[in-house]
Amino acid sequence: MKTLIVTENGKLEVHEVEKPRIHSKQALVKMICCGICNGTDAKLIHKNFKGFGADKYPLMLGHEGVGEVVEVGEDVKGFHVGDKVLLPFVNADKERYGTLESGWGAFSEYGVVDDLEAYGPAGAPECAYGQTKLPDDIDPVDGCMIITLREVLSSIKRFGIQANQSVAVFGCGPVGLTFIRFMSLLGVSPIIAFDIVPEKLSEAKKAGADYIFDSREDVREHVRSICPEGADYMLDAVGISALINQGMELIRDGGKICCYGISPNLGMDLDWSKAPYNWQLQFQQFPSKIEEGEVTNQILAWIRTGGIDLKDYISDYFQFEDVLDAFQKLDQKQIAKKGIVVF
Repeated sequence: MKTLIVTENGKLEVHEVEKPRIHSKQALVKMICCGICNGTDAKLIHKNFKGFGADKYPLMLGHEGVGEVVEVGEDVKGFHVGDKVLLPFVNADKERYGTLESGWGAFSEYGVVDDLEAYGPAGAPECAYGQTKLPDDIDPVDGCMIITLREVLSSIKRFGIQANQSVAVFGCGPVGLTFIRFMSLLGVSPIIAFDIVPEKLSEAKKAGADYIFDSREDVREHVRSICPEGADYMLDAVGISALINQGMELIRDGGKICCYGISPNLGMDLDWSKAPYNWQLQFQQFPSKIEEGEVTNQILAWIRTGGIDLKDYISDYFQFEDVLDAFQKLDQKQIAKKGIVVF
């Protein structure tokens, strides 16, 4: 099969490798599509993803895949040939791939899913909880967007953000807009959105933000005029560590600063001189596959009732033979929302 590889020098190349093999509790999947992640994928390419040192390269890239089951192991009960499934991976396999490691490997023509039912009450790898079937009424190409949506919704729950609580959101890109839309659907209010791009702020308003402001203005004044005691939460949806210190004077006593995703720099000097006496800082760098699986039905319900439209989050489609061009566009910031590579 063909697979997209990040070399030791950070270069993207398409290689021919063996198809992955499955054991009795797994299913082989022919990939339909894979979403381009401007967070994880970009950081892996530039070698600044936490936990992936030089010894992890070269690696197979991709983690937002959807595929169709073409073969099942003898113990598999939850998957059948023809099922469309979320989150197939290609794991490292020294016998098959030698030193080629896995950055989840979903930009490949084939992948593997683990069947939770085959494992019984214990022993299943965590990824199995997120490797769920896609209903027939959901387009499988657009359906890969559900993977990102599940990550965001499960993170909202992990942060503890509830209805009728106030949130100041920094960053109205694809991730920030998803947070805003979901929080709006969950009854979170007021939602105060900040960005430097007017078009993104306009999108934030459409997504459900109650207030929108240019983040180059007096941020503290804007937040305190709406929430005199400070906001319950400050959410960094762009991965800029400096926002942590900025958020200190925006939250109420007992409030929380929430950081989503892995920042390019993994350390900073914290300055809580302007913070309330009591405050919390929480990072959500790697969403739990168990928690992602648990919110799948909520995402599907919102799609079916019109609360969300998957195409609102997607801007570009690419054929797999053009995958290198797609990542060049990503690097040049020419993909406005989600780009999807179709096999």
